[in-house]
Amino acid sequence: MATVTADGISSAPTGASRRAIQVVPLRGLPIVAVIVLGLIVSIAANWRWALMFYHVAGGGLWTGVDLFVGFVIGPILGRLSIPARAEFSAKFMPMMVLIMPTLVVMTLAAGFQLAVVIGNLDPTSVNHGWLVASFVVVGVMATIALGVLEPANVAVLFEMNKPRPDGRVIARLMRRFVYSAGITGAMQVATLLIMTRVATQ
Repeated sequence: MATVTADGISSAPTGASRRAIQVVPLRGLPIVAVIVLGLIVSIAANWRWALMFYHVAGGGLWTGVDLFVGFVIGPILGRLSIPARAEFSAKFMPMMVLIMPTLVVMTLAAGFQLAVVIGNLDPTSVNHGWLVASFVVVGVMATIALGVLEPANVAVLFEMNKPRPDGRVIARLMRRFVYSAGITGAMQVATLLIMTRVATQ
């Protein structure tokens, strides 16, 4: 029979009775592979329409996910009990392991190639300064996404897979994940302003 520990996480008498969480959802890997393969082909062939699609779709989804997680999911999680947060994390975090790196790669790789094709990286281009500013902003966001969000995400899943997961550790890592997503979401607004400026010059 399951019991509730002092840290608020239900634990079974044996680790085998609780279903292990799949850190990387294997069913999603073929979808990621198709997206990345299409991106590589688009870059190699300089398909401007496809590059624009990857950049705009990837950037839009990246922005939407960050804003939604930081400003919608975050406040909701903060009001949930630790067991409820753990249950939510078990379903939500594995998907984010695949989604966030894929969106970051789509946006950055396609965006850089577009800048080369269109000529915005030329020092004489009117958009050169704006592109440099966007590189700085996006570089910080990518560092946070891949250096803070993703490790926190994976750490939550490994903690959840322990025979007796520590709810306090999970809550702390989830706060780090949500706050970081909120920061990158706010920075995405600056990126949108820069990109709309570039597109209209």
